[in-house]
Amino acid sequence: MEVADKLRILADSAKYDVSCSSSGSDRKNTKDGIGNAKLCGICHSFSSDGRCISLLKILMTNSCIYDCKYCMNRASNNIERACFTPREIADLTINFYKRNYIEGLFLSSGVIKNPDYTMECLCEAVRILRKEHKFNGYIHAKTIPGASQDLINKLGLLVDRMSINIELPSSQSLKLLAPNKEKEGILEPMKYIKKTVKEDCKFVRAGQTTQLIIGATPDTDHKILALAEGMYDKLNMKRVYYSAYVPLNNDDLLPAIEKPPLLRENRLYQADWLLRFYGFKVEDLLDEDHQNFNTLLDPKADWALRNLDQFPVEINKADYYTLLKIPGVGVLSAKKIIAARKYNKLTFESLKKMRVVLKRAKYFITCDGKYFSSSSFFNTNLISSALIHDERKQLIETSKSVQLSLFEPTMKDEVQCITGQL
Repeated sequence: MEVADKLRILADSAKYDVSCSSSGSDRKNTKDGIGNAKLCGICHSFSSDGRCISLLKILMTNSCIYDCKYCMNRASNNIERACFTPREIADLTINFYKRNYIEGLFLSSGVIKNPDYTMECLCEAVRILRKEHKFNGYIHAKTIPGASQDLINKLGLLVDRMSINIELPSSQSLKLLAPNKEKEGILEPMKYIKKTVKEDCKFVRAGQTTQLIIGATPDTDHKILALAEGMYDKLNMKRVYYSAYVPLNNDDLLPAIEKPPLLRENRLYQADWLLRFYGFKVEDLLDEDHQNFNTLLDPKADWALRNLDQFPVEINKADYYTLLKIPGVGVLSAKKIIAARKYNKLTFESLKKMRVVLKRAKYFITCDGKYFSSSSFFNTNLISSALIHDERKQLIETSKSVQLSLFEPTMKDEVQCITGQL
């Protein structure tokens, strides 16, 4: 099979894995090398300074000995299969890099023969890039669950970031839909990576990530987010990615849905942002009586309405962490407010100039003791109705995001970006 045909098949097969991210690596270029992960990072994501950056995102092979029910590349599917050699992967990456098409590589694979054999092939591809081509750009590689620690260590010293996809939130779900995988077989390598990162600064220097599939099982948002919080706290996970289940396969064990639950995915990303940057805990957002997020309101607004006794907040007096609790006030906005009010009292107009999202924030704040409307408006029903009305405007049409194709240059790129200004 020609390399171009392999690329067409294996680039398309890689689009269902969303657990790639760019920031965090400090790998610099060397005098006789090419590429620089520190300056450019990798994509499809955004660098720390906001730039959108590119990567070659492929599978080594879409052949797999496993038969996970939700996976397009499962063993029982009758699809076109292909497999790169390690050298083909390395040469392809260098050729794309030299043409300025990409700035790095995201490399994953189906499991061929066994986990160790697959990992050995991944290691060899990255070794050729690093040692023979002297490539110092960003490389993110998937770890194969079940591979030996020696191979994980070997790959970890070559790449910038590693990811092991936990995929499903519970052991029961894995047993039902991915019987070849065990939760401990996924968590143990994660623990090993965390431990080794602390001991060796050159090992997986940009940390590790994982992916959870949303909607393939009955697991609640509470269970999913609690698992994510645990991985952030106990495994120093850099990112947990949430991937709405795409109904690709026919199976009685899979849910009968026509479209991926993209709105639910979006709510989990919003909540994840609150956990990482806003000081929220899972128990603040969800509990036994509220197991799933409100589809009509973003998680912070929903929390604020359930805790209206903590509002309105006086914008000229509230501390930083209180400001972060206000719907419509993000991390950057809170810092601007703290800095600006040292010199003048802030008004609603001042906040508008700071790009605070006043269409949400105005219901939960006062400026110099003044509420935006009459005090009678400050009640749960009126605020909830107003917020839902605004939210519905934004959710008239939900488009399915697609991966950029190397073979369809005229295809429109539909990108949904979460800003964090919740």
